[in-house]
Amino acid sequence: MTVIRNVQLELARFRVRVLVASLVVLMCFGLVVARLIFLQVVRHDDLLAQAENNRTAIVPIVPNRGLILDRNGVVLASNYSAYTLELTPSKIANLEHTIDELAQVLDITPRDRKRFKKLREEGKSFESLPLRSRLTDEEVARFAAQRYRFPGVDIKARLFRSYPYGELASHVIGYIGRINVSEKEKLDDSDDAANYRGTEYIGKLGVEQSYETQLHGVTGVDAMETSAGGRATRRLASQPSIPGSTVKLSIDIKLQKLIEDMFGERRGALVALDPKTGEVLAFVSKPTFDPNLFVEGIDQESWQGLNESIDKPLLNRALRGTYPAGSTYKPFMALAALSTGKRAASTQINDPGFFMFGGHRFGSPENERGGIMDMHRSIVESSNAYYYSLANELGVDAIHDFMKPLGFGQITGIDIHGEVRGVLPSTDWKRKYYKRPEQQRWYAGETISLGIGQGYNSFTMLQLAQATAIVANNGVKHQPQLVMATQDTNSLVSVPVAAAPAVDLGLKPEHIDVIRRAMVGVTQQGTSTRVFAGAQYLSGGKTGTAQAVTLSKHEKYNAARMEERQRDHSLYIAFAPADDPKIALAVIVENAGFGSASAAPIARRTFDYLLLGQYPSLEDLALVSKGQATAPVGKPRLVSEMSWPPSSALSAASSAASAASPAASQASAPAKAASQ
Repeated sequence: MTVIRNVQLELARFRVRVLVASLVVLMCFGLVVARLIFLQVVRHDDLLAQAENNRTAIVPIVPNRGLILDRNGVVLASNYSAYTLELTPSKIANLEHTIDELAQVLDITPRDRKRFKKLREEGKSFESLPLRSRLTDEEVARFAAQRYRFPGVDIKARLFRSYPYGELASHVIGYIGRINVSEKEKLDDSDDAANYRGTEYIGKLGVEQSYETQLHGVTGVDAMETSAGGRATRRLASQPSIPGSTVKLSIDIKLQKLIEDMFGERRGALVALDPKTGEVLAFVSKPTFDPNLFVEGIDQESWQGLNESIDKPLLNRALRGTYPAGSTYKPFMALAALSTGKRAASTQINDPGFFMFGGHRFGSPENERGGIMDMHRSIVESSNAYYYSLANELGVDAIHDFMKPLGFGQITGIDIHGEVRGVLPSTDWKRKYYKRPEQQRWYAGETISLGIGQGYNSFTMLQLAQATAIVANNGVKHQPQLVMATQDTNSLVSVPVAAAPAVDLGLKPEHIDVIRRAMVGVTQQGTSTRVFAGAQYLSGGKTGTAQAVTLSKHEKYNAARMEERQRDHSLYIAFAPADDPKIALAVIVENAGFGSASAAPIARRTFDYLLLGQYPSLEDLALVSKGQATAPVGKPRLVSEMSWPPSSALSAASSAASAASPAASQASAPAKAASQ
């Protein structure tokens, strides 16, 4: 009986074990089935995409960058294709040794090494960085024969940006440069991240930067089948890139060239506007720089030369340079007097050659006749005493409130980045600007010099040109605009860039008429009479001399005894023709003295170009560039007969073309107290 019981017990245990084992097996099969269902059904689409990716590679197709043209269709920025020698540092064991070995095969200059070092410091080790560009076919063949010796080194065909006229209008056009780390991070976090896959260069300044989206285009893609080793075997699908749009500027590049030539080696700025539309006809900042230096990555030596130069060639003086307005401020002060009712045009003020306030003597220029001044004569002869007393009557806050709508000390909204505000002083501004309580108080004596554009006043030539355009356009304000239209590269459909709505400031026509007639008087019997002698049109203007350094109370200004950079600035504002203005401008020549001596002659030749189609003679151009001109001399040339491009640009373009590969082709086609 005991034996039978033990057998039954063992059988029972066996059945339990079999049952447990069966349950375990069933559970395992269940898990396998569940996993199969999860993989085959739930994650089917995801895994299918991954499987496709195992045999396909998505290669971005970077679009051709759009052209930049002037208002007459002259190409200011284009592209060309050339071979580059590129290194990927992460794939090279000994970078310096490899470069030394490459120098035995190709010509690697010290400048190439410095530029590569700078790019490496700014980039990442896994990026392909150019060591040499514009390789010839012979150099490409020479490297290809020994390519096996240089892992991590490759030859690539790339598009390069070209600025055919070099330094001409460089502050307007800007330049492109390699995307740095911070820009890369911003792009990765933006909605345009996908569109910039494969893109290595973006606009850094001027129109190139401000119209980056339009110029860049739309990146295409190639879906390539790859082998196990990652080598492309065939194209599976392709979506072509869409080239960037052509951007058409409002500036006339021939006029821009003339004005830059008239500045010569001097520093300064000029902004010319169409007062009826706000279109920018010329936008000059001197000195300039060559944007081609930045295309392939500027070397350290060239960068230091530009960045540390005492002349500050990288500073866009028209957009970011701020200066006292000097006597060019007087017409706007007179308009403020009329608009606020503080003075009538007929009100007479005695000008004895100085103005006394608080025991301090505010002087006037030695060549001023003085005497009884009404508003017309005060502008024509540039009376300081008249505007000292007017500033005292108005007060700083009333001056601020009137000048603000005219654009002084304000952002104009021009369509390139980097504009500065300048300073239009007020009691509130001073409280916010200064930290110490004793500095925050506004003193009545500080108001006096504001009347002649000195003191805390600090404006850009863009602001001064806009204010002049408002007066020329009967009180209607337009936002300055550099880009007129964009054009689709494929369809050639041109789309105008919408202008901001015009703003009528509500100035009375009779008040504006007083100011405009007085400014015409400046050119007929006033401070710029000699410069505009013989002009075949009437224009309105106002000369100005702005203090560059502050003089002590008893110190008398003497240009001959001062260092060149401490001398007064020469300014001029103007519009023409007087009865129906088509151009308004503001110009400054730094440290050049009286406005009639250096700035006004530039304005005269600018008007002659636009209104008469005349280009100054070589003799006259030389005199203007040295600040020795009055009315034009010699026989003027016709603008229509002036050859273009200039010879210097032709030689620069020729050298760039010869340096590129013959196989490469164009990727795209066509303050003393007195101011005078």
